[in-house]
Amino acid sequence: MERRDWLGYERREAPEVESKVLRAVHPATYVDEIRFMSERGGGAFDADTVASEGSYVAALHAAGGACALVEALVAGEAPVGFSGLRPPGHHAEPSVAMGFCLFNNVAVAARHALDSLGLSRVFVFDWDVHHGNGTNDIFSGSPEVLFASIHQYPWYPGTGPLSDVGTGDGEGFSLNLPAPARSGEEVWLSLLQHVVVPAALAFRPELVLVSAGFDAHRDDPLGLCDLEASSFAEMARWVRSVADEVGAPVGAVLEGGYDLRALAT
Repeated sequence: MERRDWLGYERREAPEVESKVLRAVHPATYVDEIRFMSERGGGAFDADTVASEGSYVAALHAAGGACALVEALVAGEAPVGFSGLRPPGHHAEPSVAMGFCLFNNVAVAARHALDSLGLSRVFVFDWDVHHGNGTNDIFSGSPEVLFASIHQYPWYPGTGPLSDVGTGDGEGFSLNLPAPARSGEEVWLSLLQHVVVPAALAFRPELVLVSAGFDAHRDDPLGLCDLEASSFAEMARWVRSVADEVGAPVGAVLEGGYDLRALAT
């Protein structure tokens, strides 16, 4: 990214997330659990999700960066922005760390937009190769958030079947679109163009957020799909077309992506 002059973007430091903003998604007892694990030098929440001495502070900045991004977009400072921070977040449930994720950055940011920034409709599109189970669950019962995910299935974490469409008042506001292993641009773009885009346009979001994982790239070691860098460009164009149509800004929040060359590209 540095060799590409950061694409001409203005770079900003990510602040720590405010405690009350974080607690709107994650209860205080869980936040304390993450903090205690880091303060005692680290440890493992599960086989995949470990913490070191600095993980709690890093996670505060990852969630805070996503919130700062949303604040800047809603304030009209830019039409598009990217929060390139880790730990990622879309697997984190309100009280469970999993899948490398400690706090659910995109969910915290979306909740912040709804609670504090005067918005009433947020569209979250997750194109990570893994289903964003945490984000899905957090907003499952809410008609304020349209959540759409294209993901390899069956694959980790084993959630996100087509039948999962939300619950209660949120029924119909979750779109889970499983894609088989080795699926490529034709499948992913077809699902986006013919299912996600019409639903998003009907929803008329005031803010568009992308859980931007890049592990569906053909070179990624943790996914089995066959997207190219150009495939992500095409998905981004479709997402941007939705945002332009409804007059909403677009913010992307980094999730997975573990081949560094593919990720940078």
